[in-house]
Amino acid sequence: MPLQPSPTKDPIPGTVIFDGAMAMRGYALNKMCYSFNEEAGRAAFLADEDGYCDRFGLNEAQKAAIKARNALDLIAAGGNIYYLAKFIGMLGLNVQDVGAQQTGMTVEEFKAKLQAAGH
Repeated sequence: MPLQPSPTKDPIPGTVIFDGAMAMRGYALNKMCYSFNEEAGRAAFLADEDGYCDRFGLNEAQKAAIKARNALDLIAAGGNIYYLAKFIGMLGLNVQDVGAQQTGMTVEEFKAKLQAAGH
């Protein structure tokens, strides 16, 4: 039996479901983050963040989340964690930092929780 997508009418509390609508909402943001796979893209962004965001057509919510360096707002704005990982990596952060933000814990608390669970 093929896997079925989770029903969006009853999502997991506190979880943003990345479905087709979110993919469309985040297309520009994810396309920009994909460009960070190339050194030239990272350098251009760091040289002129506003201009780079405009070049990819980010909306105001996406631009605000980029400026705030807020992973949760980026996800809510349609960002896919696989594309956002390159952006957060440029900031010296990692997926555990995002996990800590998602759970409202400090990074140290989040790491301890993962270790306690055997991860």
